[in-house]
Amino acid sequence: MKISIRLLLTLSVAIVLFVVFMSMLRPAESLNGGSEYEVRVVNGFTNNSSLPLVIWCASKDSELGGRALQEHDDFSWRLRTNIWGTTHFWCTMKWDQMRKSFDAFKASRDAYRCGTARKCSWLVKEDGFYFSNDEVNWQKDFPWY
Repeated sequence: MKISIRLLLTLSVAIVLFVVFMSMLRPAESLNGGSEYEVRVVNGFTNNSSLPLVIWCASKDSELGGRALQEHDDFSWRLRTNIWGTTHFWCTMKWDQMRKSFDAFKASRDAYRCGTARKCSWLVKEDGFYFSNDEVNWQKDFPWY
């Protein structure tokens, strides 16, 4: 009996310390359920007027659906991260015979990479996928294949 009470007390203290520690790391997130981010995917192809770039995005909790993007069209959404830092959205892109799935937002990777404006932008071009947090400075993240 004394062991189970001691174990319960230790576990309770550990949980309280964890919650306090998490709120010190991310105080705004602990009060409002997470930070808000904007994710934007732009069709950066230079000549695909006859064949759109098809995009479909989802997370484990929600399906954002699909779109057919013509040149310079975009697909964007806002999201709120969870307090565990596991928020994850992925997209599948298709153009002609090329198909690629990628992580459009992954909290563990993008919490700092998206900058203070919390803007995560992707420019999809013929040679690959480019990331920017200001839509001025684009860096190639990965190719189609």
